[in-house]
Amino acid sequence: MAETVHIPGLVLTEHEFQVPLDHGNPDGEQLTVFAREVADPGGRDRPFLVFLQGGPGQEAPRPTGSPVTPGWLARALRDYRVLMLDQRGTGRSTPVGTLPGRTPRQQADYLKHFRADSIVRDAEFIRGALGVDKWSVLGQSFGGFCTLNYLSTAPEGLREALFTGGVPPVGRHIDEIYRATFATVLERNRRYYQRYPGDRDRVRALHERLDAGEVVLPNGSTLTGRLFRQVGSVLGMSDGAEHLHHLLERDPASPAFAHDVAAALPFNARNPLYAVIHEACYADGHRTRWSAARVQPAEYEDDVTLFSGEHVFPWTFTDDRGLAPLTEAAELLAEHEWPRLYDADRLRECEVPCAAAIYAEDAYVDRALSEETVRLLPTMRPWLTNEYEHNGLRASGGHVLDRLIGLARGQF
Repeated sequence: MAETVHIPGLVLTEHEFQVPLDHGNPDGEQLTVFAREVADPGGRDRPFLVFLQGGPGQEAPRPTGSPVTPGWLARALRDYRVLMLDQRGTGRSTPVGTLPGRTPRQQADYLKHFRADSIVRDAEFIRGALGVDKWSVLGQSFGGFCTLNYLSTAPEGLREALFTGGVPPVGRHIDEIYRATFATVLERNRRYYQRYPGDRDRVRALHERLDAGEVVLPNGSTLTGRLFRQVGSVLGMSDGAEHLHHLLERDPASPAFAHDVAAALPFNARNPLYAVIHEACYADGHRTRWSAARVQPAEYEDDVTLFSGEHVFPWTFTDDRGLAPLTEAAELLAEHEWPRLYDADRLRECEVPCAAAIYAEDAYVDRALSEETVRLLPTMRPWLTNEYEHNGLRASGGHVLDRLIGLARGQF
């Protein structure tokens, strides 16, 4: 039974749903999927906007009412009730940890069911359970991948589809995608050291300490140089350069440095799904085979000061002891032939009003590949902007969302 609570300025209704792990086997293993309905006190009968979080493997934001957060929520509540979906495996949904007691093959078979296609089938199950005829969706980053799958597989359930920093490529191999994002990350490295030139020597000195095994993370992992380079993922955010610089200001021998590095690493044991199915979220009908490791530019061999971006590697699992129990499963998934996520023919017939914020220099979702996909959708109204980075939805308050709503409704 749904539970409703009132906090200053908001009404929150909490829902739990039982869904199959494998929607193709509805009588098999079951999962709980949690969703929090957020409404203005005077807007509890407004249409639904389903928020699909970025990731994969991260829960929906936790709303507050004084002030209203996340920053875009107040704008959303003027027109909608917002359904914050904890995607399967995250938050209050049945969690995915290291899956103890399962063999690597059993772990891999379980983890195959946590991509966008399964998340969309959960959403459709929930829409039916709530008795909703149609609803709108807002996809941030990986949430946009889910949104495009929704348009490919169940467009009849959608009133509007809004994308922010998350229009994925269709039919492209992950190697093409990672070559494009590596090129952007190299440019972000150049800009970073142009802003903070003194940090290059700091990073070189730090790598000498890491090579000597002098920094140990709170979970007992010895911080390796290649693992540390992954904190560069933050350079794709509007405030990322400052976060990285402030991290490098810390004494590497201090407890604060070790704890802050652990928090800054994008792939860790708090959200293991983010690491273990990250490459798979791009696999539109192919195997990934550790693409990032295969296409990483040669510059990384020659210059230890270069940071990587949102790229996962096989050694991510061996260097971080929190992820180590999933190492063999990750290897199996890298060789798995993933089914298609998107139907280009169906997208060409789309009748759902769509709008997308495409960030001109997005370090996570390549602009050119996003624009290629946009051209498939006859109802898509794109907005290309360099005013915001990948975190534009969060950083802009309500501006990005307001623009998307207006575009989808033909107001701009």
